[in-house]
Formats: sequence, structure tokens, C-alpha cells
Amino acid sequence: MFVLLAFAALFAVPVWVIAVVVKLVSVVLPGRRSDWGVRLLRWGAGMAAAGAVMLLVMALGAVQLSDHESRSGAGSSPAPACRDASPHLVERLVGHRASYLPPAFDCVLEDGTTYPSSESYVWLNGLAATGAAASVLLAMGARYTTKRQAARQRGVLA
Repeated sequence: MFVLLAFAALFAVPVWVIAVVVKLVSVVLPGRRSDWGVRLLRWGAGMAAAGAVMLLVMALGAVQLSDHESRSGAGSSPAPACRDASPHLVERLVGHRASYLPPAFDCVLEDGTTYPSSESYVWLNGLAATGAAASVLLAMGARYTTKRQAARQRGVLA
């Protein structure tokens, strides 16, 4: 299931990038609304959250695909994702471990130690966490700005 969602996320990424570029260009052009700052913060929070979700779904899909490849077919052991390591590590492989939270696919050696099958999980997890944090910060900024504008209007009208 995550693999199919990951493919959908891969197709959604270019649309997401185009939407971000168009929005940023529209902010630079003249003729914008008076409340463009708050609207941009809210929109940015939503887009950062959407980006974080897309990255997380892609990571989950990659884990599920690696786990599926390691369980099916004649060439599935050791896990295909673990075969890219140096030959002295591949000789000592005894299994793998898939984790969905946080997304990771680790290769297990005969002494019980593990090593990551790919550094891409570290990048995807880091970028997803960064997107989530950015989303929260942008939402907090929008809320603060809205409260400040409301207080300013009350002070002016009073």
C-alpha cells in the first residue's frame, strides 16, 4: 500500500514545486492583497506540511518495497537493498530489519550489529522533520501576526 502511495507522491512533487514557484512569483508581482503576509504564512504552513507528508510517504514506500524484495523470489537473500555494501559486510549478513516509524531498512550482521541499507532514509527523515517543523513555525507566525493585527485595529478604533 505504501509503495502505491509513494508513486503517487512522486508524481505530486512536480505539481507541489510548480505551486510553490507560482505562489512566490505572485508575491513579488504588484497588485497583491493587503493581507498577503498572513495568507502567505498560512499557505506556506500548509505547503510545508504537504511536503513533509510526501517525503514521509516516499520513505515508507521505499521501506515497504525493500522489505517486499527481501521476502520474495529466488535472489531475495540477502536482501537486495543490503548487497550494495562492501563485500566483507555482505559475507556476514544474516537478515534485515524494516522499521516504519521512523522509516528505515537496516541490514543485520551475524554479530547482531546493523548498518543502514541506504543513506536516503536519513535524508528523507531529516527533510520530513524539517518540513513538519517549518509548518509549525509558519502556522505560529501566522497566528501571531493575526493577533497583532487585531490588537492594532482595536487600538486604532478605540
